[in-house]
This record gives sequence, structure tokens and C-alpha cells, in this order.
Amino acid sequence: QVQLVESGGGLVQPGGSLRLSCATSGFTWNWYGIGWFRQAPGKAREGVSAISSVDEGTYYADSVKDRFTISRDKNMVHLQMNSLMPDDTAVYYCALAHPFTGFAPLEDHEYTYWGQGTQVTVSS
Repeated sequence: QVQLVESGGGLVQPGGSLRLSCATSGFTWNWYGIGWFRQAPGKAREGVSAISSVDEGTYYADSVKDRFTISRDKNMVHLQMNSLMPDDTAVYYCALAHPFTGFAPLEDHEYTYWGQGTQVTVSS
């Protein structure tokens, strides 16, 4: 059974940093993608970043480019978030896509398995 468990959320001041982690288990596929999504109150869920297991290709939303970095280490996927802004406040989810085509890496319909989410609040 595929499981995704996020951790690392919390409260941080504007300009601060957080590192989210997604622990994955329950599968042996070699071709998959892990994406990070977020949803703020009253807003639609949006794709933030994704990484391919095949070539370690990475993808970022324009809103987080140059501030967020996604990385993969065995069964863990991390999202390093720097220069956080109040607009980054949301529940962050990791998700798994199998197979991962890379055609729409930040579209949630590409992903089948989802974690429970972790809250990130950016506030002074």
C-alpha cells in the first residue's frame, strides 16, 4: 500500500526558511514522480514543485522559482523553502504519480496518491 507522509511544517516569520519532507513507502516502481502541492483557505490547490525518479528532473511554479528547491534521497523527497512570504501560507501536500510523463508535472490530475498534508504558516 502506497503511503506518503509529510513533515516539517510550522510557523515561520517572513523571510525565514522551512524544510518539508515526504516519506514514501509501499511501492517498488522505478518510474514515478513526486510532486508538492499547496492549498490556501478559499483557494484552489496549486502545484509547487515536482521531481522525476528517472532523470531527477525538477519542475517549479513561477511563484516559487529561485526560492524553493526539491530534492530526492532514497525514499524521501524534500522541499527546501527559503525567503518565505505570507502568500506561501497553505497546507502542503506531497503526491505520487505513476507513471510520470513530465507533460504536466504540476497538474494535480497527474497524481494518484496523496499525503495528509502539513500546515505552513508564514506570519510575523
